[in-house]
This record gives sequence, C-alpha cells and structure tokens, in this order.
Amino acid sequence: MKYFLGSDHAGLKLKEFAKNFLKARNLEFEDLGAFNDKRVDYPDFAKKVCEKVSANPNSEGILSCASGIGMSMSANKFKNIRAALCHNEYSAKMAKKHNNANVLCLGEKVSGLGIVEDILSSWCEAEFEKGRHSQRVDKIDSLQNL
Repeated sequence: MKYFLGSDHAGLKLKEFAKNFLKARNLEFEDLGAFNDKRVDYPDFAKKVCEKVSANPNSEGILSCASGIGMSMSANKFKNIRAALCHNEYSAKMAKKHNNANVLCLGEKVSGLGIVEDILSSWCEAEFEKGRHSQRVDKIDSLQNL
C-alpha cells in the first residue's frame, strides 16, 4: 500500500504528523504538499491526492485541513474516490471495513494528535470486508454517474 498525503496550510502540522507516523512504520508514502504555512486552497491538494489514488489502485490518500470538511467535500467529487472525514478510530475503521473508503480526511483544529494517531492506526490496519458491503459500495460508486 502506498499513501499519498496532502494538506492546505491549516492542515500542515497534521500532515507532517501523519507522514512521521507512516515513516515510523516503514509504510510507503508520497507527500504532495503543502510544504509551508503560506495560504493555499484545499481543493488544489485534494485534486493532487485524488488523481494519484485514482491512478494507483493499491494506494490510499490522507488529506488534512483545518476541519477536514473542505478536503472531504473536494475529494468526493472525484470518480473512484470514497473519502471519509473521521474524528475517531471507530469511524476510520468502519469507513474502511464497510465503505471501502480510500481517502482519509482529518481536521487539524478538530482532532488532537493523540486521537489522530489512533485514527491512523485504525485506518492503516483495517481492510474492506467485501461481502454484503460490496453491493452498497457499488451503489455509492454508481452515484458518480448521475
């Protein structure tokens, strides 16, 4: 699994935390920016990450901004992306297991680093359960054609 990371200026510290989390676990990742705290627009970084995740089947994205909401809304505009805004480890685990989410969205001003570590652990460890959930995910994906 390869992880693509992105943030705006307001999610930079959280992205750096996620990067260090992945590095400590020897997980492959690519940081797509932002690289400093100069004001930027979150949709630009959601686009970079989602294009990479769409083009690389064995990959996932991690996006952060101040609340995670803007990143989530932006990411879910892309075909084949199922982005989940998660505030705790349970929502991260279930987003992956039941919804086959492939982009995790986080809010730097919403979640402390302790809980973010738990969220990232749950996210990275969880796997899609398939079975009855596959039909539901197919229905989610079919909404992109409306």
